[in-house]
Amino acid sequence: MKTGANVAAGIAESAGDDALYRAAREAAGDPQAALALAGRFADALPLPGAGSTAQLWEGLARLGMIDLTVARAIEPHLDARAILAEAGDDAPEGTWGVFAAEGPGVRLEASGQGADCTLTGVKPWCSLAAVLDHALVTAWVDDEQRGLFAVDMQQSGVTATSGTWVARGLPQVTSESVEFADVPARAVGDAGWYLRRPGFAWGGIGVAAVWFGAAVALAGALTEAAGRRKPDQIALMHIGRCDAALHAARCTLREAAARVDDGCVDDPGRLAARVRTVVAQAAETVLTTVDHALGPGPLVADEEHAARVADLHLYLRQWHAERDLAALGSSLL
Repeated sequence: MKTGANVAAGIAESAGDDALYRAAREAAGDPQAALALAGRFADALPLPGAGSTAQLWEGLARLGMIDLTVARAIEPHLDARAILAEAGDDAPEGTWGVFAAEGPGVRLEASGQGADCTLTGVKPWCSLAAVLDHALVTAWVDDEQRGLFAVDMQQSGVTATSGTWVARGLPQVTSESVEFADVPARAVGDAGWYLRRPGFAWGGIGVAAVWFGAAVALAGALTEAAGRRKPDQIALMHIGRCDAALHAARCTLREAAARVDDGCVDDPGRLAARVRTVVAQAAETVLTTVDHALGPGPLVADEEHAARVADLHLYLRQWHAERDLAALGSSLL
């Protein structure tokens, strides 16, 4: 019945600097306090594909265990650092986000070349846009291709909307639209590079590592409950189901990290799709199982537990479920 705790301890031992993670716990629920730690985490954790990818993903998992608001603020900063490194580009000091989503009825377009580009239009789903120093933003360069651009988010012409984020999960990590009005920006890579590069897949797996960490913490509620009251056969079944799901997810992440570092991935996108699916399904198993096992009590009386459930439920929607499975099936054919 110590399985959940053992998984958590394994992540904690692998992820390094305890003082830094204590600071992350103190920032729980506060994205701006988390962003203040982003540079320190960038120094403490390695880049993906550089020989220590497992250490990076274990660090992200540990952040997910601590608090998803903190992880959701720091993970894009680490991703931006990795993207710029892959492009052979230096990142200016300050906090970074990555805005690459598209949405119906809005479009962001880029004109110009190199360091003399401008962005005009609306970009949806821009998390913490109002408080970030910089962002890497995808924008359309013609009717078929998007490029990636580095932009100062605090300059005039950048307007973040507010008041449309009504989420119960991650309520402080507002993810709203941003309007760019002829805003200067700098191209990073050529058109299409952002999606073509292997690091796009490694970043997607990094997000899955955060999901995994949050699911480990959530499953820990079952072992804590078993310590308060002797578990019956059904309670033991719930613990076993979570353990099996998390074991599969952790093994998948570790194997993927080893393959990334060995340079033996023929199709990065397919690997990322498989890993994200395994981890997302494991996290959904944990969410459902913990709900069934513990009932409504902790959802209404334990603030940390209730927040983690709501946060993880929303964060998992970055996995597009059946649509991502269909895309994986298509890639196999």
